[in-house]
Amino acid sequence: MTYCLGILTNSGLVMAADSRTNAGVDYISTYQKLFDFSSPGERVLILCCSGNLSITQNVIALLKKDLKLPEDTNLHTLPTLFEVARYIGSKIRLAQEQDRTWMEKDKIDVKCSFLMGGQICGEEPGLYLIYSQGNCIHATQETPFLQIGETKYGKPILDRTITYETSLNHAAKCVLLSLDSTMKSNISVGPPINIILYKSDTFKIQHQLQLPLGDPYLAKIRKSWELSVKEAFALMPDIEWQTESNSSGNEVFID
Repeated sequence: MTYCLGILTNSGLVMAADSRTNAGVDYISTYQKLFDFSSPGERVLILCCSGNLSITQNVIALLKKDLKLPEDTNLHTLPTLFEVARYIGSKIRLAQEQDRTWMEKDKIDVKCSFLMGGQICGEEPGLYLIYSQGNCIHATQETPFLQIGETKYGKPILDRTITYETSLNHAAKCVLLSLDSTMKSNISVGPPINIILYKSDTFKIQHQLQLPLGDPYLAKIRKSWELSVKEAFALMPDIEWQTESNSSGNEVFID
């Protein structure tokens, strides 16, 4: 399992992913889940992936192969982000079909999904979720973030804090807190954390970071966030319980 997310704002986007794929008592493995396919000065393309590891690695290999060979269609020749998303979707279907028969014999799930964000010259920045079937949706001003993988633990903070007008710095902090909340509740998500911040119309990645296990900043934000949550909880008004009188005149509290 893994957790990846992206946030689209009016000034750019932030994308991040953990790196854990297995988490057992005696076996933990990590693989990179965030990839930069940018062509500086012309387009920025960032991919995150979740799901069957062999399938996602196959998709990444197919995308890289098309870039190395003189293919007419690849990540750097398609003119729009939508067409890039559909192209990635076609590679997902191809990778699944290559191995589906044998994997399904052993009841192995071949599903996977991708987040793709960035900007191509002539377009506004965009963020897409590409499903296992190859179709896609995009983030909007009303729904400015997208998630894949283990999404439920990190979603509440996004729902409460993120809007299209959120600054990129605040969005980046929210991304890390969303990941930390997920790591706190699910051992299958863990460091290293990779995060990229992209400013609109710069057409190059200027801000990226990898936070390994035990990183002081990760520990600092976790401690600060937990303290802030506890302080906010202590300030919540007490519940005003409804009561009713029983036949003896004693008050009974309704649970």
